[in-house]
Amino acid sequence: MPKPLIERFLFGLEEHLRGLMNRRDFMKTHARGALMAAAASSGVLSPGPLLGAAVPDISVAVGGAAAATRKAVEVLGGMKAFVKRGERVVVKPNMSFTGSVMDAVNTHPEVVREIVAMCREAGASRVRVLDHTLRPSEKCIEGIKDACSIFGDDLVQALEKKDFYREVEIGNAQSLKETDVMKDVLESEVLIAAPVAKSHGSTGVSLSMKGMMGLVWNRSIMHWRYDLHNSIVDLCTILKPRLVVIDATRVLTTEGPGGPGKVITPGTVIASRDMVAADAYTVQAFEWYGKKIGADKVKHIRLAHERRIGRMDIQNLNVKRTVL
Repeated sequence: MPKPLIERFLFGLEEHLRGLMNRRDFMKTHARGALMAAAASSGVLSPGPLLGAAVPDISVAVGGAAAATRKAVEVLGGMKAFVKRGERVVVKPNMSFTGSVMDAVNTHPEVVREIVAMCREAGASRVRVLDHTLRPSEKCIEGIKDACSIFGDDLVQALEKKDFYREVEIGNAQSLKETDVMKDVLESEVLIAAPVAKSHGSTGVSLSMKGMMGLVWNRSIMHWRYDLHNSIVDLCTILKPRLVVIDATRVLTTEGPGGPGKVITPGTVIASRDMVAADAYTVQAFEWYGKKIGADKVKHIRLAHERRIGRMDIQNLNVKRTVL
């Protein structure tokens, strides 16, 4: 590419990126951009990787539940960036409790339905929405099952029998050495975490990392035999969502996980490839128990960052916020 064309390309990219982020974030990334520009002008780096650099670490969309879900994923490259044609997908929302949508104890049905729709559009060969409920299963899954019924009657399931689980060893675990995981998850190529944002009496918050406990047979043992926060991190070394979509359309800020408690309605959906980053952003974005707290105050998020499962240093990540 002739030098003037390269310069015009880089100038246009810079202007585009300036529009995506505030001045502080732009200045933090400007030095890296200068190095990339130098590499491009020398022919070492092509425009393709530069365009890829515009994809944020965290996508935040504010609007209606379905529209915000779709937008949050689109900003990350769309569902085709996460689900390839023919792949089998498990979506893990919160479906453990009974209650209305506004109780914010379960993931919003419209959020789940939109995720399933996008997976189908991407060409998934099979999509299942699964959880291990804590209350009577049919009542717990009713709302999400009804919302997803357009895709089939057997899509949404609560797996309550041990036959649906298989024992898995967790290498390099610090607390939880083995557990029984849903076979559907083990036999699928893609796991998508879709938790509702809510407080939790034992862990402070229940988000994507804590939500992985709904994919194992005996989660109660994690509370009384092992260190709960360390065992959550251990579990997340084998259950690694390819995509996290956090439903913060309503947030249960007190009395979680089962409520009733104080519910706020930010109308927000948060998406990321990094479950630690998604959880950390959600913690810092809202008040919990009537006050703001840092992500480092949630032990399992801090431990996951320290064990390099993901990143909680949101100030160093690229966050794109869209208001619909």
